[in-house]
Amino acid sequence: QVQLVQSGGGLVQPGDSLTLSCTASGRSLETYAVAWFRQASGKEREFVGGWSGRETYYEDAMKGRFTVSRDNGRNLVYLQMNNLKPEDTAVYYCAIMSAYYSGHYYYAPDEYDYWGPGTQVTVSS
Repeated sequence: QVQLVQSGGGLVQPGDSLTLSCTASGRSLETYAVAWFRQASGKEREFVGGWSGRETYYEDAMKGRFTVSRDNGRNLVYLQMNNLKPEDTAVYYCAIMSAYYSGHYYYAPDEYDYWGPGTQVTVSS
């Protein structure tokens, strides 16, 4: 069992930037595919961005403002969010996958094995 720990989040104003981070307790993330999802109140969980061996990839609507990165030395995965908008308000989750094909893209939540607890991001003036 892998336990993911998230940090970051909170209340920000429109146009602000925010970085979320995710790490695994007692386990290296280096061999896992990683992704970030979000879920707004009353909506389904949606893919934000991820990495599966070769490059980062994003949901089309997230391109340009969201950046997924990882620091294997610190065992951290980040989601950098810029120019935040009220519609970005959601609970954000990191997720990892142990078995994957490098270079394939994985957008569905049920493809991921382990999930972080989620962190609330609220964008409001």
